[in-house]
Amino acid sequence: MSKREEYEKRAEEMILPIIEENSFELVDVEYVKEGSNWYLRAYIDKEGGITVDDCEIVSRAWGEVLDNKDFIDTAYILEVSSPGLGRPLKKERDFERSLGEEVEVRTYKAIDKQKEFIGILKAYDKYSVTLVFEDETEMNIARTDIALIRLAFDF
Repeated sequence: MSKREEYEKRAEEMILPIIEENSFELVDVEYVKEGSNWYLRAYIDKEGGITVDDCEIVSRAWGEVLDNKDFIDTAYILEVSSPGLGRPLKKERDFERSLGEEVEVRTYKAIDKQKEFIGILKAYDKYSVTLVFEDETEMNIARTDIALIRLAFDF
């Protein structure tokens, strides 16, 4: 396990009791470097959407726990936010909730000369997802080939 993955795992374990206590849903925790800064981010959600006050409650409580444990050896910026409309599907419940919905899939490498697909999420398992397109053809895409999968939005 990489240091980044270890930090994310430990940080997630620390935020879960706060999330559960407030009846929120933890969408994701990430530890990433952007420019010269490291960020520890949590994306949270709830029925009806997350407010700034919700983010503040979680941020203060989580920050306190993180300060007490002090296991990350570099300076970082702590952020708690809503996953937004472009929320990626990452966890089992994300895929379950999105069955029958139109999704956008971006792959790391081209499949049939294409890297972006939009179709209905018909099925998934831990190895692949199955999309159905407008012409009713189906495509099975390996999860390891997927760079991003999220709900598709028409604007």
